[in-house]
Parts: sequence; C-alpha cells; structure tokens
Amino acid sequence: MRTAPRTGLIARLVALAALAAYPLVGSEFYVELLAKVLILGIFAMSLDLLVGFTGLVSLGHAAFFGIAAYAVALISPEYDPANLWLVMPAAILASALAALVIGLLVLRTKGIYFIMVTLAFSQMGFYLFHDTALGGGSDGLYLNFRPEPRLGEWLPFDLAEGHQFFYFVLIVLVLVYGLLVRVLRSPFGRVLVGIKENEHRMRSLGYATFRYKLGAFVLAGALAGTAGFLYALLFGFVTPELLSWHESGHVLMMVILGGMGSPVGAMIGAGTMVALEEGFSMLTKHWQLLMGLVIVAVVLFLPGGLRALPGRLRTLLLKGGGDD
Repeated sequence: MRTAPRTGLIARLVALAALAAYPLVGSEFYVELLAKVLILGIFAMSLDLLVGFTGLVSLGHAAFFGIAAYAVALISPEYDPANLWLVMPAAILASALAALVIGLLVLRTKGIYFIMVTLAFSQMGFYLFHDTALGGGSDGLYLNFRPEPRLGEWLPFDLAEGHQFFYFVLIVLVLVYGLLVRVLRSPFGRVLVGIKENEHRMRSLGYATFRYKLGAFVLAGALAGTAGFLYALLFGFVTPELLSWHESGHVLMMVILGGMGSPVGAMIGAGTMVALEEGFSMLTKHWQLLMGLVIVAVVLFLPGGLRALPGRLRTLLLKGGGDD
C-alpha cells in the first residue's frame, strides 16, 4: 500500500525524464510528432475532467479546442510575430468565455440531451468558421509566425526553434497535470466526484451542484483552449475541422482508450491513439477499421482502459502463483 504511490511517482518522473531527453536523440519529424502527442494529452485531460470525474459526456468539447486555435490565428499580426504573453491568455480566455456561455445553457440538461446539445453547439461553431469569411471558410487560416515570448528587448526562448517549442509544450503539459491533480484532490474535486456518483444526494447535502458543474465545464474549456492554442502553433494553420464532432469523438476515444478518471490515463490514451494511427495508416488505407476494432476490444476486455492493464496483469500473475 505504501510503495504503490511511491512506485507511481517514480514511474512518472522516469517518463518525464525520457520525454525531456528525447529531442536530444530523436529526429525532427518524431520530435514534432511527440509534441502533437503532448498537446493531445492536454486536450484529453481536459475532457476527462468532465467525463471521468464529473460524469458529463460531451460531444462538443472540440469547440473550445478550435476556438482558441482560431483566436490565435485571428489576433496575430500577418507579417510579424505576436507577443506570446498577450496572445496565449487571450486565446485561452476566449475558450473559457465560450465554455461559460455554453455551460450556462447545456448544463440545464442531462444524459442524452446533454450529449446532443453539446454536439449542436459544437456544430454551430463549426459552421460559423466554415461558412463565413471570419474563419477563412473550408481552407481555414494560416499562422505565419509563432508568437515570441518577448519581455521588452529580451527574448528568453524562441518558439520558432523546434526543440525549444517542444520543451515549452512539455512544461505546459506538466503545469496542466499539476493543476488538475491539485484541483481533483481539493474539496472542489471531491464534490465533482460526488456529483458523478449521485448528484441528487450531493444536492440534498446542500451543495449547489450546478455551480460546481459549471466551474468544471469552464475549467475544462480553458484547458482544451490551451491545447488548441498549442496545436495552432505546432502546425501553423487552423481549419473548421478542429471544431467538428469528429474531433470531439476522437478525443473521447483517447479518454476511453487510456482509462477514464485519471489524467495519466488520458495521456496514455492520447499517445496510444497517435501511435496506432501512425502504425495502422502505414499498413493499410482502411486503418480506421483497425482502430475501431482496438477500441471495441479495450471496451469489452479492459473496461478500465490501458491504465488498468498493469494491475490486471499483476492480478493474473498472483492468481497463477497462488494456484501453484
């Protein structure tokens, strides 16, 4: 019992050290691919706050991811790099405000109605950018320069350099993970878990459950916006597809694959999803079919997701040893 948390901490530190060391030995292509995994890990953690801890299954979470991506593209100068310390908070704030407005409406529904209403709002955002000049139509918008973290005349680091951008993403991932762990261990986080288990009982105990759910919804939207901001910087362009229901379903599969109710599981799901997509796409053009089979297999035979796999294997080994 005492060694389990210590083992988990050591495993996290080893994984962090491996991530930090990879750019020193990896090629530019795989460093960029790993940066994508880290960004999607932030995105998956933001959704897991709703699905895994609050019990709110959203099919419109990509709206906040895409809004932040479009925000940085729209407010950045065309021929000069923007200031990172201005454009990053602005993009995240745009997603948080959108989550606040949408949350005030959708959180009045439950179950299948909540799923459908979040999907509807996401599609509204999709068509707003797809069918108007605001978002450049189906072609999207290009970001010609990554923002500069300039403090007066001092440039502490350069996001235009691939390795420095990777480490910036890694630092943001660690900060988001630390924030979520702190929030989930706080009384606020415990109330969210209680709402997931039995909202009526939490309300009878005197908790204003709507406010707690709205707080979680806004925080999740802001964190999804953080991921969307980094995604726009990584690839240099944004399209309406970032807000589509496909993207929301994609990140939901990451959460399911890794294991709901765990920030680490969300990151594992993001990494596994990207790895499988890359591997299957090299094998066949019908790689989506293989991905579907993997997801079905995990849901049927590993309900706790890949995060639960070591524990399942340990249990099987202990049973095997007991039989002998």
